[in-house]
Amino acid sequence: MKKITLLLFVSFFTNAQTNPAITSWLQNNTTTGYYYLSGNSTPISNGILVNCQQVRYSTNWVYINATGMPAYKVGPFTGDGNPNQAGDQNAIFKIPLNPTENTGTKTPTSGGNIGIFINGVAMFDFRDGVAWNTSTNSVCGGPGNPPCPGGPATVQSWNRDAVLYEKPGFDCSKGHPAGTNYHHHQNPSAFDLDLNVISTICNLYDGDGLYAINPSQHSPLIGYAYDGFPIYGAYGYANTNGTGGITRMKSGYQLRNITVRTHWADGTDVSDGPAVSATYPLGSFREDYEWVAHPSDESYLDEHNGRFCVTPEYPAGIYCYFATVDANHNSAYPYLIGPTYYGNKTGAKVTSVTESTTTYILASNDFNLNNKMIKVFPNPASDLIAIQIGDLVTSDLKIELFDITGRLIKSNQINAGQTITYFDVQDIYNGTYLVKITDGKDTISKTIIIDK
Repeated sequence: MKKITLLLFVSFFTNAQTNPAITSWLQNNTTTGYYYLSGNSTPISNGILVNCQQVRYSTNWVYINATGMPAYKVGPFTGDGNPNQAGDQNAIFKIPLNPTENTGTKTPTSGGNIGIFINGVAMFDFRDGVAWNTSTNSVCGGPGNPPCPGGPATVQSWNRDAVLYEKPGFDCSKGHPAGTNYHHHQNPSAFDLDLNVISTICNLYDGDGLYAINPSQHSPLIGYAYDGFPIYGAYGYANTNGTGGITRMKSGYQLRNITVRTHWADGTDVSDGPAVSATYPLGSFREDYEWVAHPSDESYLDEHNGRFCVTPEYPAGIYCYFATVDANHNSAYPYLIGPTYYGNKTGAKVTSVTESTTTYILASNDFNLNNKMIKVFPNPASDLIAIQIGDLVTSDLKIELFDITGRLIKSNQINAGQTITYFDVQDIYNGTYLVKITDGKDTISKTIIIDK
């Protein structure tokens, strides 16, 4: 019996130290965040710790303490009248370590948190809390509108899409707060990194997002859903067995060919929504989409926006969600998860931990600077140099600018959970300079010319 107990303990300990649901969180207890006020392009310190502050685990659960504040700059959010600022959530998230498929009726995602990104930021689904009141033929719910019949928890026939309607209020990193709860409904990368830039917010209030899409690499693990299954970025292996090269993961949903909103895609006759028009174009409501199977192409995802597949963190395979984008890297419905969970939704935000746990001490991670796509631009530069790290940054990086004699001119930092930093070079003489990027283990140098 003693031998069996010891083997079980060793097995659990080993699993705990290698389980990505325990080891993948970005931990920080020193760096604080920044925000923008409308009309002021200089970021202001908010004094709130960024990323996650503590990770604890038991046999079945992992608990993540987080402020909900990202390392990237947030705000402003006034484009759609949102007066709020991101604030300290002082949250504890409880995520199952042994997720299982829900073999019964799938659970719909709901308003509010449906999961958590690895930087402790909340994950929301497609909805913005506004729906169509079929009794009054007008919108209901959300700020400034009358409540929907039955209250916010009642299922409505036509539910509005947040990514479309709340876009004017998203910051550069495609996030905004509900109250003070900063969250993303979609792939958490900056608008100005998309191949087709659909928002100009980054021009004045520059940010970067959790990671930068790199089409040549499998996207990083960026979070976990409340059913315990992982969520990845926009790119993965073409085939579910880990072969076939890297390709964009494609949503199986497409816009329906309809001109009136009288039925759902499955044929259910529901109370009528507004006719398709310039005011309410296709895509205004979740129910404007239908899921179509693509059995010959494994890069298309299922009804929940996921698939069972091999990933770098899960070489034996696991069910995974993906943050879907289109060919222009613009967000594609259903964006993260949904409209239903694949697994049994047992995770939640909790107020306390009521079982014995072990604290996970952040180990030296396997961040490899040499494998990252690093861009230093423009080159030549006249007033500003940008240093952009492709993919996900999980270690703090020191960024230094040297002249050709080896003299240090300027230094800066890219923190874990960020992707970009800048050097103002308006006060530097023309010439050839060296940008050095180091993570404490490796150093990469890039030559840059300043020509004003």
